[in-house]
Amino acid sequence: MPRTPHLTLPDLSGRRAVVTGASDGIGLGIAHRLAAAGADVVLPVRNPAKGEAALARIRAEHPAARVSLRELDLASLGSVAALGARLRDEGHPIHLLVNNAGVMTPPERQTTQDGFELQLGTNHLGHVALVAHLLPLLSAGRARVTSQVSVAARSGSMHWDDVNWETSYDGRRAYSQSKIAFGLFGLELDRRSRAGGWGLTSNLSHPGVAPTSLLTARPELGRDRDTPQIAVIRRLSRAGILLGTVDSAQLPALYAATSPQAHGGRLYGPDGLGNLGGGPAEHALYRPLRDTEEAARVWRVSEELAGVSLAPAAAR
Repeated sequence: MPRTPHLTLPDLSGRRAVVTGASDGIGLGIAHRLAAAGADVVLPVRNPAKGEAALARIRAEHPAARVSLRELDLASLGSVAALGARLRDEGHPIHLLVNNAGVMTPPERQTTQDGFELQLGTNHLGHVALVAHLLPLLSAGRARVTSQVSVAARSGSMHWDDVNWETSYDGRRAYSQSKIAFGLFGLELDRRSRAGGWGLTSNLSHPGVAPTSLLTARPELGRDRDTPQIAVIRRLSRAGILLGTVDSAQLPALYAATSPQAHGGRLYGPDGLGNLGGGPAEHALYRPLRDTEEAARVWRVSEELAGVSLAPAAAR
């Protein structure tokens, strides 16, 4: 069995953390570790049954853990707004936000409830809207926002001529675009917070490659069987060859979200060969994430598409 690198988290008692995509896989591991470190962890989930199972797994090991569920479907801007309103009504500052949830390469083009290409809408626009609705709480908590991107953001670009892939759908390129857009947004969030005194910091993480559910059979995405890639990933991961495990893939986001040595405007990922597995380390920004003008354009277009405003007045 491959050995998981060790990462000690600081004491997070008295801090509220929100983790998307925490009903299974990497997200569940992140939520589990944050709860074990003393955080009050909120799990916004689309599937209540999976959410309850996740809570049971955390509490089985940590009976005193402070974990709770909220409803969230990132493919619905109305659902995102409802969660934002509920958390604002609760009034608790948020100290950590880990934007982890995502979908990957539906074989045929699908759309969100609001008509956006599913990967752009879920991986990027849903999280943009979530940050916008939570901005007062993030500012109050002087939060660290960590957004999960992917090695797929190493190459590719924004498909500005057809950002929703309406005329020609390529699942892999659409996935890459969603992660590039999300990475550019996360970096721009840090720049604008520093310039405007919003009080939060924002950085990026990526998990490398591990046998998660992203490439497994997902009937809701039109994928009735596991992809050929996931079988190879499982074999290499079990053998400890090049790739990471679900446990090791959690570590970059945990490091980015909690370590005193992690900073805003940076990218963290595995330190192994090709950055595909291993312990957490800082990486140079991928080339598609370095263009600040492109980031500002993503910011403007995302506000327009998601129907939200991310501004200093909102943060105050």
